[in-house]
Amino acid sequence: MLKLSSQQQQSLTAFARQMVRTPSFSGMEGNLAQLVAEEMARLGFDGVKLDDMGNVVGRIGGGQKPHLLLYTHLDTVGIGNITAWQRDPLAGVVESGILYGRGAADPKGALASIVYGASLLKANGVRLKGTLYVAAGVQGEPAEGVAMRYLLEQDDVEPAWVVIGGPTNLQIHRGQRGRLEMHVTIHGRACHAATPAHGVNAIYGAARIIFSLELMAAALSEDSFLGPGTLAVTHIENIERTKNVIPDCCSFVIDRRLTLGETEAQALADVQGLLAKEGVEGQVEVTTVKSVSYTGLPFSERISYPAWATDEKDPLVKRVSKSVQAVTGLKPSLRRWEFSTAGVYSMGEAGIPTIGFGPGDERFAHTAEDHISLRDCFTAARVYARIARDLLG
Repeated sequence: MLKLSSQQQQSLTAFARQMVRTPSFSGMEGNLAQLVAEEMARLGFDGVKLDDMGNVVGRIGGGQKPHLLLYTHLDTVGIGNITAWQRDPLAGVVESGILYGRGAADPKGALASIVYGASLLKANGVRLKGTLYVAAGVQGEPAEGVAMRYLLEQDDVEPAWVVIGGPTNLQIHRGQRGRLEMHVTIHGRACHAATPAHGVNAIYGAARIIFSLELMAAALSEDSFLGPGTLAVTHIENIERTKNVIPDCCSFVIDRRLTLGETEAQALADVQGLLAKEGVEGQVEVTTVKSVSYTGLPFSERISYPAWATDEKDPLVKRVSKSVQAVTGLKPSLRRWEFSTAGVYSMGEAGIPTIGFGPGDERFAHTAEDHISLRDCFTAARVYARIARDLLG
């Protein structure tokens, strides 16, 4: 039971293609949110709403506890270099059962599977003892915790379990490293470039720190499951527009991935220690994203997220493993995500048992090769329905 008919497979495919054709870059998710809400309503969800932030929240059941939340995000990264694409990234091209385009692997294939998986419960008359919530959040790329935080703190969703839809190749991901974004500002003393000895070049100071950071990156802590912490300088700038002036300021951004056991305080102290050791004047701050949702709701989010891992012996991991095996016939492997997800809030901060499951391969997320197998989307839809039935039935 809980299988997609050929007509339902065609409808899921059409829905996924239409989502790829609907641009939803971060901060511009409104059209896609409306599309998703309309599809949920058409499929007979018991409740559908767009909250004040613009997150789409669908409900199967009457609101009674326990709650299960199936979650993914609405937004995608940009197109990037258009010449790198072999196919139009916004055309929703399907060839040999593969959907191509921006967001196909992350997150639109999974979102289509979640929506249609939930609809299978209604189509088959499955009665739940709890309530299934299906949510698609905004701003998942720049601030992966912000929508989940809003859902759990402002909406009526109080999940006992969270399943994050994202590319896992139909395996179970039970954790990820944390993410910390640091903004480093190096100060110098300006003077005429003809007499550089009279000033202090902030770019040279930044270069010394960046070189030291590269050496530090090779000696970061490592966890047996999540792997090593990592560090990368991803952006550098100097705002001095006059080219014959020794710059008195240079700033750069560090993307720091925190493994289990590492903390924000430790990571900041490590960089501050380098400044002191090199005798470079500057400061280190955690980046704060201040933005406005497409609905007009302002929000502020510190880009500091903890590492998290749901224990492999947790009942959620065991029960979802059985659900996956019941559908696919294969015992899923337990893995980790390399990238960051909304689990940083649901498990990392709120402590709610969380796992990830979905179609697609994360290697193709954010690339010009973005694509997903529709057959895997059909399988994932059945698994999502089975998970809900097994946890709430």
